[in-house]
Amino acid sequence: MTAGPVYGITDAKKDCSVSKSDSKKKVAVYCRLSEEDRNKQVSTDDSGSIRNQKAMLVQYAVEQGWDIYCIYSDDDYTGADRSRPEFNRLLQDAKARKFDIILCKTQSRFTRELELVEKFIHGLFPLWGIRFISIVDNADTANKGNKKSRQINGLVNEWYLEDMSDNIRSVLKNRRENGLHIGAFALYGYKKDPEQKGHLIIDEEAAAVVREVFSLFSQGYGKTAIARMLNDKGIPNPTEYKRLKGLRYKQPKERNSTLWKYFSISDMLVNEIYIGNMVQGKYGSVSYKTKQNKPRPKSEWYIVEGTHEPIIDRELWDRVQKMIKERTKPMDTGAVGLFARKARCANCGYVMRSSKSAPQRGGKHYLHCANRYIAKDACEGAFISVDRLERLVIAEINRLSAEYLDKDELVKNIEPCSSFLIQKNCILSELQVYRKKTEEYAKGIRELYMDKVKGLICEHDFAELSKDFTTQKARLERVVANGEKQLAEIDGKIAVGDNRRELIEQYTNPEHLDREIVEALIDYISIGKRIPGKRDVPIEIHWNF
Repeated sequence: MTAGPVYGITDAKKDCSVSKSDSKKKVAVYCRLSEEDRNKQVSTDDSGSIRNQKAMLVQYAVEQGWDIYCIYSDDDYTGADRSRPEFNRLLQDAKARKFDIILCKTQSRFTRELELVEKFIHGLFPLWGIRFISIVDNADTANKGNKKSRQINGLVNEWYLEDMSDNIRSVLKNRRENGLHIGAFALYGYKKDPEQKGHLIIDEEAAAVVREVFSLFSQGYGKTAIARMLNDKGIPNPTEYKRLKGLRYKQPKERNSTLWKYFSISDMLVNEIYIGNMVQGKYGSVSYKTKQNKPRPKSEWYIVEGTHEPIIDRELWDRVQKMIKERTKPMDTGAVGLFARKARCANCGYVMRSSKSAPQRGGKHYLHCANRYIAKDACEGAFISVDRLERLVIAEINRLSAEYLDKDELVKNIEPCSSFLIQKNCILSELQVYRKKTEEYAKGIRELYMDKVKGLICEHDFAELSKDFTTQKARLERVVANGEKQLAEIDGKIAVGDNRRELIEQYTNPEHLDREIVEALIDYISIGKRIPGKRDVPIEIHWNF
């Protein structure tokens, strides 16, 4: 590679606002790499592959006589990640028509999602007067004849994403079942073994803190008290410890995020990894197209015993587990607390914890911010009784009901609100996606057939290309048929259980609240500190509607 393009890369990266000549076409270069390269010296460096992409594309642009407007580069991002920062900056600049051409190495570097291919490459870019070119797979929107090729590229890339996801899941499942650690970071107290992939070794500095936590709890100290003791000593919490060790760990954007808290101690005391058992799979991804995860039931976790050296001996572990079990106080109702995870401190945003006064003082339930106890000046604290908060919420519900709601009119217009509707909406959303994909496969088969009739492709190529289309189309049609059957069953249940009047009466003018009402109506409640000299506690209710 010559030195010229490399020099051009440096200049283009520094200045994204001017071109050398208005008479020349302005080109935006986009590069992406999905995996972290081993040749990086520091995390802020470009990988070798990214540098090679830039050099190739800049040289191509120079040969065509184009001016480089800007180089947009996303390192360590997948082609299905829509939150890529430079990708989104590229789209904003494209919408503002700041350049004439987008240049990539391949179409998949821009995106692997067929939906985005259709939306931008075939839809918005032509409207914005922008030409899209990928030089390796010869995609060029100025050439109308290769639109089918771009669509097939999009389908192949979409299948690649799905197949890759399935393959990765299969590999990870196998590694978990064999007790190999697969996380990006080791649990606090351990570090990754540089000599053996998937094996954990003890990090003595952090392990000493873990042993202290277990020892203090076994001596009778509470979880909040232990958190305060660690904070008073200036010991960084696990997330801050990772950052201080130079690990690429994203620090939470919240106040007091470097402090030990109740839940950090609580989670540590029940984690079997500290006795040498590998525990993984507590969370599972929602879809291969999103990074969103959701909790999985314990029956689906992967637990393999004796995979690494324990930090906590079995005797201390058993003693702590017994104490935790003895300290657990079941709710009077045998259910989740009325405002559990809904009440937040207005000062620090921390979820408020529940407590109960002694029987001789009435045995009342209270909510308080635990942050005021974990460190000096961590929070001024918020405090309110559950009974009082319930009365305040009911009063606000009644006020809103009287001011805004006509119950007779609601009965006429409101849809039945139940778990059936939630299920129905989920299925409808999925069916919409599956039907759209089915139509895309059918369209692909028709276009391939027309290409065969016109002699553009041979019989053998038609058979090979259409085989995958036909298989996927048949699979999706079966999925759609099953979904429509489920919809019919749900509609039948909704018709039988149409209880709109009862639901409206339940959620308006209630005498008491229950967990179902709180979940249905309230996102969260922000609770402030009591106003000095008064009994008033400021609250702010954030509704779900």
